[in-house]
Amino acid sequence: MASYAWVLGIRPGYEEEYKKRHDEIWPEMTEALQQSGIRNYHIFKHGLTLFGYFETDDFDATAAFLADNPVNARWAEYMAPIMQVDIDPATSFPYLLPKQFSHD
Repeated sequence: MASYAWVLGIRPGYEEEYKKRHDEIWPEMTEALQQSGIRNYHIFKHGLTLFGYFETDDFDATAAFLADNPVNARWAEYMAPIMQVDIDPATSFPYLLPKQFSHD
């Protein structure tokens, strides 16, 4: 199982709204994440910067599933007004961060 990470931003003034929306995440969105193969998914916040970490056995399959998933599309549309997003056009997913170090 491989691990992946991304960085995105919250638009200034929307920090509480971002937290609220994730506290109330739609059950169908968490189901879509699970169906995509994502496991051990965490999002951390520092100021307006979000750092996401997740694991999946097949990133390409995960990205393709989410790119074609209508629930994920609705979630992205719902979140768009409060987010600063930089999407990789090759994957339709936030740009992934290259791993620099690991310690188990």
